[in-house]
Amino acid sequence: MTVTVRSAQGPREIADAIALRSAVFVDEQGVPPEEDVDGRDGEALHLVAVDEDGTVVGTCRLLTDGPTLKLGRMAVAAQARRQGIGLRLLDLADAQATSAGAQRIVLGAQVSAVPLYERAGYTTRSDVFLDAGIEHVWMEKQRA
Repeated sequence: MTVTVRSAQGPREIADAIALRSAVFVDEQGVPPEEDVDGRDGEALHLVAVDEDGTVVGTCRLLTDGPTLKLGRMAVAAQARRQGIGLRLLDLADAQATSAGAQRIVLGAQVSAVPLYERAGYTTRSDVFLDAGIEHVWMEKQRA
């Protein structure tokens, strides 16, 4: 599968990214829809992984908070997992953080995904906590 990782191009790709998040978080993991749709998508930079058919198969979003970039809502379609798409999205997020002059990137990682984030240079910064009934930890990557 050939996949391009880039910023979302227009409202349709953002809508496709949000639909993918719903498929992963709400349908697969049982997260209540209101936990995913928090009203901040309009202010976020959405990154997407798009296959050769134009289907969004991976996504995450970036929110700026002063010198901190918050990465969230990382999701990869079931059929596209274990192909390096998550790491490619994290690499692009890192490049975006550099461009924005962010000093650090923070994220709330599902405990099962911690090894992925560690491979991308993130460090765990909290004890385990529950978010939408799923165990998470706060992770951080320093930029400077």
